[in-house]
Amino acid sequence: MFLDVVLRRNPALAGAATALHRRGRIPPDTYVLDLDAVDANAALLADRAERLGLGLWFVVKQFGRNPALIRAVARHIPRYAAIDAAEARALDAAGARPGNLGHLSQIPVRALGGLLALRPLAVTVFDLAGARAVGRAARRGGWTQDVLVRLENGPGSGHPGQEGGVPLTALTEFAEAAERLPGVRIAGVTAFPCVRCDPVTGQPSATPDLAAAQAAVALLTARGHEGLLLSAPGATCAAVLPLLAAAGATHGEPGHTLTGTTPLHAADQDQPERPAYVYVTEVAHTLADGRPALFGGGFYARGRARTALLPRTGTRLPVLPAPPDHIDYYRLLAAPARPREARTGDTALLAFRTQIFVTRSTVAVVAGLSTGRGRLLGLYDSRGRPL
Repeated sequence: MFLDVVLRRNPALAGAATALHRRGRIPPDTYVLDLDAVDANAALLADRAERLGLGLWFVVKQFGRNPALIRAVARHIPRYAAIDAAEARALDAAGARPGNLGHLSQIPVRALGGLLALRPLAVTVFDLAGARAVGRAARRGGWTQDVLVRLENGPGSGHPGQEGGVPLTALTEFAEAAERLPGVRIAGVTAFPCVRCDPVTGQPSATPDLAAAQAAVALLTARGHEGLLLSAPGATCAAVLPLLAAAGATHGEPGHTLTGTTPLHAADQDQPERPAYVYVTEVAHTLADGRPALFGGGFYARGRARTALLPRTGTRLPVLPAPPDHIDYYRLLAAPARPREARTGDTALLAFRTQIFVTRSTVAVVAGLSTGRGRLLGLYDSRGRPL
């Protein structure tokens, strides 16, 4: 999905990744991340958002909750949105400041006390039971916690496995009850995705969930709530920030744009954010019919891996589709025109949309590529722990 844009806009990253694998410095099934590019992307976003009066909370699941990258981003975007409890702990350990907790899943009841002690600006709640749990934990700590109301997705708008939230039609009933709860204060609303990229053109546009969030803010304002936040995650990148500002959003939540890997970046290679990662693996064996098998571990069902480059020969081979019951031991490529084009042990480079935190991949962080002095900073697992 992103191989062409990486090779055109960040060839030093592709070269460094190939060299690291050939020298045995990194194993197959490794994502190589360009620290300089991530840092530059974060600086760009922070500048554009400030000009528009938007706040940003950054998200790190897609690059494996990596501490070196978290620190680079936090220099420009200090606060984060943590999608779950494990991510909040990883972000805190790396020194970032909490914005919103529970972005895509609520914080478990028994984890609330410890995580509220981080003093996040907001905690997302999906229902009244979640709000009650936050209120109880906040009262034990001696304060009132601001909460964002997660809105339920409209028909066909959400993603499987991310269901939940307060229906817009039930928001008045929710608000009436939540306003009486001790320990919590309704501070705003959020929904996901508020912006989505067209699967063919990559062009971003608002989803019905953004309109629902606007309506929710209006409803809560009419009830007397002031200074409400509207966090509008989904494809938050430089091209989308004006859309969010015009819609009255207060916050965007950049994730994939920190690595230059939203669908828009695949379709339009001249977006200002630069691609910042490449996936490195190797040919494990070749089937009798000539199809090479790559070591897997980092392939993601929605990643749209399409092409693999074998740098030894310069051969590019299509990545064959994987069925839904596929276990990610290997990933097959189409057979090359000549057998010698793909040999066991050959390096393979790919670039596709990923969520590193759900893989078993190694993450290698490389710095200095922007100055021509690239160096390997370290190896980490997919949850950000040093190896």
